[in-house]
Amino acid sequence: MTVPAKTTGLRYWMLRVLHECEHVSTDFGADPVHDLRVALRRCRSMADGMMAMDPDPAWKAMKKAGKRLFQSLGELRDVQIMMEWLEKLQPTPTTVAEADVARALSPGLPQATEQQAENENPSALAHPDPPARDPAAHTLLQILRVRETEQKHAARAALDQFDRKQWRHWARILPQRASRIRPGSAVFKHLALERWTAARELHHRALRNRSQVAFHTLRIGLKRFRYIVENFLPAEHAAWSNDLKHMQDLLGEVHDLDVLWATALSCHVFPEGESRQRWHALTLEERAKRIAEYRQRTTGPDSLWNVWRAGLPQGKQIQQIATRRMKLWAKALDPDFAHSERVARLALELYDGLAAAGLLGALNGNAADARDSLHLAALLHDVGLSKEKKGHHKTSQALIKAHGTPLGWKTENMQRVAIVARFHCGALPTPSHEALRDLLPNEQKVIIRLAAILRLANALDAGHDGQIRRVRIENVDRSLPARLRRTNGFLRKPSTLARNEALVIATDGYTPRSPMAQTIAAERHLLETVLRRPVVVKAMKPQALGRRTA
Repeated sequence: MTVPAKTTGLRYWMLRVLHECEHVSTDFGADPVHDLRVALRRCRSMADGMMAMDPDPAWKAMKKAGKRLFQSLGELRDVQIMMEWLEKLQPTPTTVAEADVARALSPGLPQATEQQAENENPSALAHPDPPARDPAAHTLLQILRVRETEQKHAARAALDQFDRKQWRHWARILPQRASRIRPGSAVFKHLALERWTAARELHHRALRNRSQVAFHTLRIGLKRFRYIVENFLPAEHAAWSNDLKHMQDLLGEVHDLDVLWATALSCHVFPEGESRQRWHALTLEERAKRIAEYRQRTTGPDSLWNVWRAGLPQGKQIQQIATRRMKLWAKALDPDFAHSERVARLALELYDGLAAAGLLGALNGNAADARDSLHLAALLHDVGLSKEKKGHHKTSQALIKAHGTPLGWKTENMQRVAIVARFHCGALPTPSHEALRDLLPNEQKVIIRLAAILRLANALDAGHDGQIRRVRIENVDRSLPARLRRTNGFLRKPSTLARNEALVIATDGYTPRSPMAQTIAAERHLLETVLRRPVVVKAMKPQALGRRTA
């Protein structure tokens, strides 16, 4: 198996998995097992990130296959790490005399246990290492050797079940899909910021309660952040790699010591209380050193967390990039995403025209959120077509809800996006509809207004041909001053149209007798209902087209 010279990226690590499978199968030694788990973890972490932008089911399948093999090697790796720590904490004797004394002091293992280890792995006891000086360490080491033999059998069975042919297929197609997004791009920085945010919260939790579980979870969170940086952000990786790896190693060693102590207790290896106290003090001392160093590097104004955060998206960029990520996700699902982009553009033109005419009422109090929600709902409204055509609007809502809320968006706004997208066709939205009835009245009104705009925008491109190029609210007196009055606690501009005056929407490319005109006539009904006035759609005047050209 030839592994590319490049040492980062999905293709490298997927091929590295196959290479390490061949390597580890010879003896399941500590280093090969570690290297295979590292390669699997990196592949699964990158798949987890890509799934947020690319819904191809192969990502989930690859991640699941890697998880099975990864977990099957976990217990073996834990045993091997504990054996390494025993060697570090209690070096083996250097002379035969010292070994004899240690063996005499050790309570040893039952004869059946040592015989079992010799039968299952004759080479392990044919030339055994000199026992550790400490009787407890010697006893635990012998127990771990027996466990290592057992876990190697289990790991070999899992490795035999690992479908390398399928993995090789994924190694061809998935890196190609990942390459559609340039390494170092803003969407990968946004993904890294999500990982940073999650890991930083785990950092605060670990320092607050200082439990073993909290520090172990923090290590996993930091590792996930590190892998995104390492494989997708080359510039940031060059600057942060050493510190990221060192912090991860410190937390990893804390976890190793916790596991070692818990295992020693469960195996009852301590012959008396003094031995137990000495080992407990030793593990606590080593653990405290590493936590102290981690705290020193990750707290205060010069904290590494602050350094990493400074290199990731800030302020308004976060939501803008999150929207770009959602567009990538939608583009992979929507069979005609160019149509959805045209609908989004027309919807925003309608929204801005209605806002300028003062016809959106209390919406102006949450104008930015409402406009952004409409834009995203328009971009995502047809993702349900990836599953089915009939009832796809309901499927679109379900897919958007299942996707979750990207960093930079509010959960309630993503809920609004899903519902607005659901009502771009099909049944008209009403406050009593099951999708709306549990919402507050003001939110119901916002969603119904946005859905009315989206339905009309979707009808304006009913042919999916881009015939309607732009729209404009024509009968708005823009010379009127922007008079403001307070409504429902918000300042808004009053309508510049008379009470019952029709709203005239001029469109570039509209043909009155076309089939599309009939669709538009039907879909303008909801907008007429919420605005409480007639809506007239007509062709844009030639002079208006001339001004646009000029």
